[in-house]
Parts: sequence; structure tokens; C-alpha cells
Amino acid sequence: MKTAIIIGVGPFEGVGGYLCDYAAKQGLHVIAAGRTQTKLDAVVSQVKANGGQATAIVCDATVEAEVIDLVRQAEAIGPVDLAVYNAGNNFNGDFLTMEAEFFEKCWRVCTLGGFLFARETLKVMQDRQAGTLLFTGASASMRGKPRFAPFTAAKAGLRAMAQSLAREFQPQGIHVAHVVIDGGIAGEKIIKGVPRFAERAGEDGLVSLHGIAQAYMYLYQQPKTAWSHELDLRTFKENF
Repeated sequence: MKTAIIIGVGPFEGVGGYLCDYAAKQGLHVIAAGRTQTKLDAVVSQVKANGGQATAIVCDATVEAEVIDLVRQAEAIGPVDLAVYNAGNNFNGDFLTMEAEFFEKCWRVCTLGGFLFARETLKVMQDRQAGTLLFTGASASMRGKPRFAPFTAAKAGLRAMAQSLAREFQPQGIHVAHVVIDGGIAGEKIIKGVPRFAERAGEDGLVSLHGIAQAYMYLYQQPKTAWSHELDLRTFKENF
């Protein structure tokens, strides 16, 4: 049975959780990876309740040894056919008082982790000359806004790396794509964590989790003769 590794999984009502569920519905054994065991266990339970197969593996995307072991464990279950780098937080702050450690942390989570994950998954995909590697981007991947300098630098770097990898590995039969989620997401982090933001966004003002997961699966299902490298997703209310 082929496997899918989704790294950056938090609550089920989030991008990572929905990607796990949708990937399992494609007949893949899903490896849900993230830093919090309880959240991963909840996602796996939900995926199984929906008829899918899944395994939880705790992994910090910025720790090289853990990423290497994550891919090793996934391959022991089945060949990795889909890999999604979804790790990253919305880092922001005052630039003039920002500490270098904070800037570096953003880069490590959004960019370095993407490198480690891509390197290890591409190794196993290259052996078979098949597979799909997807990266989660954000508005910051495309443009910088005030107070978001570290996030913009890190996400723009991830996007540029994805372009380079696509050009290098696409001729080897590996689909590399980047998804720009341009706007707030209708998940637990915003709806429960920042309810005022959700209220201001109003009805249909946040990007749908179902829509996001469907877009990723669309990329995964594309034939080799018609691959997309980048999709940008936003609600119809979002300015761009």
C-alpha cells in the first residue's frame, strides 16, 4: 500500500488534519507527522473513523535525524507516493526590536524544515521515478507586508526552492508543486484562537479547509502530461 506523509499536522480542523483525511480517501496509508502526540492521535482516530488508514509519528521538521527517521518509518509501511510539507507558523513582530533568534526560528520552521523534508522524500521517490511533493505557501510567499519580514523571507525562500526542485526533478517523473493559501483559513487556529478575526472576515471570508484539501488532491491526481507547479487559493472576498 502506498503511503502519504503529511508533516505539520495539528488539530483535525486544520490544513494538516484535512489533508490526512483526504489523502486516506485516495487509498493511501497516511503518516500524520507533527510535534504533539495528542493532536496526531486525534487526527489518526478521525481518519480511521472515516474509513482510512493512518499512523501518527512525532517529528520536529527542523531536526534532521527525526526527519530522516520519519521517512524511513513511512517507507517501512509502504512506498511514499505523496509528501506534503505543511509546517510553519504565522511569524510576525516589530522589525527594529526583533531578535535574531526569532528570525532564525522562522527560517528553520518554514525553510530549513522544507529542505530536510524534500531531500529525504525525493531520495525515495527518485529511486522509483514517481511521486508528488507539495509545499504549503501563504500570502507571504508572494508579497511582504508590514511586521511580517521574517515570515515573508522564509516563505518566499520555500517557494523559490520549490521552483528549483520542480525544474530538477520533474524530468525524473516527480511532481513538485507549491500551493499559496492567500488568506485566513477557516480552521481551529483562527475560529477558536482568533475569534474576532473570524468575525470580521464574515460569512465565506475564510478559505475553506475542504477546498484546500481538494486542491492538493487535484495536484496529486494530475497526469504527467498536464502538471501544475503552483496554485493560489483564496476566498472570493479576498483582495489580491
